[in-house]
Amino acid sequence: MTNLRSGIKVFLMYFAVLFILVLIPYNVKAEIVDVNGGIKNEYTYEEVVFITGRPIIFTGTSKNVKVEEKESKGKLTETIKLTLIGPSNEKLTRSFTYVSEVTNYDGIGQSTANGEVTKYSEKIVMGGVTYTLSDYQLSKGNVTDKRPASDYFSGNALSRKTFTTTATKTQPSQTIVVNIDSRNVGYQNFWGGTETRISEYEYIYPNGTIGTVKNRASATKSRTLNYEENAASLGSFDGGYAVISTANAISEYTYDLPSKSGSIDLKSEYMPRVERLIVPKFRDLSAHWAKDEIEKLYSLGILDDPSNFFSPNTPMRRYDFAVALGKAVDLRVLEDTKKKSTTSIFKDVKRTAKDYNYLVSAVEKGVINGTAPKTFNPQGSLTREQAATILIRALGLENKAPDPGYKTRYKDDAKISDYARDAIYVAGELGLMTGDAAGKFNPKAHLSRSQASAILVRFLEYLENDLKQNYRDDILFFE
Repeated sequence: MTNLRSGIKVFLMYFAVLFILVLIPYNVKAEIVDVNGGIKNEYTYEEVVFITGRPIIFTGTSKNVKVEEKESKGKLTETIKLTLIGPSNEKLTRSFTYVSEVTNYDGIGQSTANGEVTKYSEKIVMGGVTYTLSDYQLSKGNVTDKRPASDYFSGNALSRKTFTTTATKTQPSQTIVVNIDSRNVGYQNFWGGTETRISEYEYIYPNGTIGTVKNRASATKSRTLNYEENAASLGSFDGGYAVISTANAISEYTYDLPSKSGSIDLKSEYMPRVERLIVPKFRDLSAHWAKDEIEKLYSLGILDDPSNFFSPNTPMRRYDFAVALGKAVDLRVLEDTKKKSTTSIFKDVKRTAKDYNYLVSAVEKGVINGTAPKTFNPQGSLTREQAATILIRALGLENKAPDPGYKTRYKDDAKISDYARDAIYVAGELGLMTGDAAGKFNPKAHLSRSQASAILVRFLEYLENDLKQNYRDDILFFE
């Protein structure tokens, strides 16, 4: 009995620790630290320095690398403090503060952040020589387009760093100038984020020689859904899904210096996080073609059905699809009770309806509209053109369609409603929704619950994988 109690105690302690780990939010931000090409994970930081005319890799740990970002009253303050050590005990200390003016354009869902360096100090000690940053000029700007399903951003920075060395009896003070031209792009959403930065450096050495360095760095985080089989054959379920959160960064320096040319690659990875999800137990999906897609969405809580029967072939209702999309992209529901209206946004939707605030957020963000100014038709069947419109509006990619007057590739192009034409075109280009074997899109056809589930899973895969490939691989490997 004592052994049994001990075993139970150990199990409960293990479960408690696992439960805590699962609940820890995965808040790693996919970003490149400054314009120097350095990369980090939760413990280490690496950066290559070329100030002597040869590459030297400096490293540090989380104890001596601090990166902070705060926004208050329209100002974004970024602070970077680090102490790094080289392979031969070289030392680099740096402290920078950048302040940007943030301007929000709520009417179009965008913001800009334009700023400069306000405080700086940097010293590099190597080979008995101390390089001190005597002047640092930097100007940078960033624009963010805030769409319901994902934020997209782009920016650039120009800077000039002037280092001087301490004069000795045999060597006068010398000056090294580093000119930097840096550009970055990225996105951030509930399922992941990527920032890719390309920087070009010009080193002007004391003897007048010039060296050039090009850095291509990218940091990414993602949440993927994996199926985990149950090792026990007599268990109450065969397996279930787990969300695996990962993050990593890569940095490549290609250099052409007066005395040496070559390249150096750096790579870092964060410790993955795992979160097990509930196990669906529908009794009408065992042989259904969309079984995996439906169970994924149910495990994630995107679909919520208390019944053991999913009814995959019944029509998807407009209200259910709007709520499912809101949960899929983590649309922020209304939290400030002072701003909540006492009346429903639609006459045919009660404020007490389950997940009502997801519908409110979807409407306020322009993802979905009513069938009339005051009605939504929540129980109405969702059409294919409505689904395409909702998905593309959530991504904010309506402007990817050609100028008005074009025709889509589908044989039933004339049946497509004007409001849905751009969305259907873009959805086809992205592979989110395509036509049938006969080349028709069937815009007015109703989507079944299983068909809508498959489309939502493809939408999630786009957020998880397609964006990452476009913002990292397509830039770094096909530039």
